Amino acid sequence: MVQATPFLLLLSLALVAPGLCARKCVLTGRWANDLGSNMTIWNVDEGGKFSGLYHTAVGGSPNPIQISPLLGFQHCTIKDSQPTFGFTVKWSFSDTITVFTGQCFVDADGKEVLKTMWLWRSRVDNIKDDWKA
Repeated sequence: MVQATPFLLLLSLALVAPGLCARKCVLTGRWANDLGSNMTIWNVDEGGKFSGLYHTAVGGSPNPIQISPLLGFQHCTIKDSQPTFGFTVKWSFSDTITVFTGQCFVDADGKEVLKTMWLWRSRVDNIKDDWKA
């Protein structure tokens, strides 16, 4: 029985491991930022892949703002109960792309908070105009 105990412990850890990250920071759901933009992330699969929609409250396009699709990945291991993630938004109302990278934190009050950085890229007509993209 002593030899079976480590195996059972490893088996139970393997079965519980996918849920460890999810108990602390769950990306699935609706998120809003300080500027009024919001996003909805649908189910995060076992590999960390997710998709959803982003609705920005700010924009420099002359076109009306539209809800835009997003696609991303979450990186989560047993020790990473506050996971890192990244996603790309393909703006539906302009020919620009934004990539976000960040981490989910649980603050002292138990509230989940996403801290992100982003990079926005607009299309230009030629390589000489790359500096303004």
